[in-house]
Amino acid sequence: MSFGKPRIALPTLPTSAIEKCRVLTQHHSKTFYFGSRFFPPSQREAVWAVYAACRTGDDIVDELALEEAQIHLERWWNEIELAYLQECNAPEAVVQALHWAVSGFDIPKEAFHELYLGLKMDLEGYAYQTLADLELYCRRVAGVVGWLIAPICGYSGGPETLERALTMGKAMQLTNILRDVGEDLERGRVYLPADKMAQFGVCVETLHQGRVTPEYRALMQDLICLARQWYAEGSLGIPNLRGGGRLAVAVAARAYAGILDSLEGNDYDNFSKRAYVSGRKKLILIPQVWWDLRVGTFG
Repeated sequence: MSFGKPRIALPTLPTSAIEKCRVLTQHHSKTFYFGSRFFPPSQREAVWAVYAACRTGDDIVDELALEEAQIHLERWWNEIELAYLQECNAPEAVVQALHWAVSGFDIPKEAFHELYLGLKMDLEGYAYQTLADLELYCRRVAGVVGWLIAPICGYSGGPETLERALTMGKAMQLTNILRDVGEDLERGRVYLPADKMAQFGVCVETLHQGRVTPEYRALMQDLICLARQWYAEGSLGIPNLRGGGRLAVAVAARAYAGILDSLEGNDYDNFSKRAYVSGRKKLILIPQVWWDLRVGTFG
């Protein structure tokens, strides 16, 4: 049985609004944007709209002072709800684009609500005491993106495929966290769970010193192993995606996982160096991923 749409007839494309979403996606996540280019046109444009809506909420939390961010985050959630109404006359380009996307594809509003709860965790200064706390955050702010994207692709496998998509999103968010430890410290945020830090003899003061100690390397190695486990589990659902979405998600997943290789290559220094995958390496991934999907060895 197959799940997801698209509907028989998409509404008129809001071209300028979608273009703004495209630019925003390209600017904020080169890896995600790279993968999105492999979707067929209407799906690609819906993916940009979804990403832009998610990113707008994320930017509120990251760029505004606390009281202002709280006000704007509530406004953001109201705009998400507005996009799901049958008639939407919102002036904001991202809301217009999202309204177009949810009118044409079965994109669940519940996933956006989980994202909203995850963004509130940042504003409320949530303390990540355990690995379970971190996993909840990864689920809310990125895992649910898999639930937003899968209906745009269309998929088989039912709830199990959605669960794999959720796990893939968690893997990508954990990758972001491991890449951005230094940048997050500058924002006053520590996502590394206290129980894991204690297990490896790392404390917050050590993080602020910006030193890659043997203990810190061991902590990074442990969390990188967890991220790769999530990538492996999430990858099992990718062959169940339909059409060009399968290759798009597979390329993005493989490229994102490559950030972990880069972090290792930087000797786990995520204080003064930024791990990334070059454009050339991303291009090399395309035929490799295509072949792995074709012969059933993707993972």
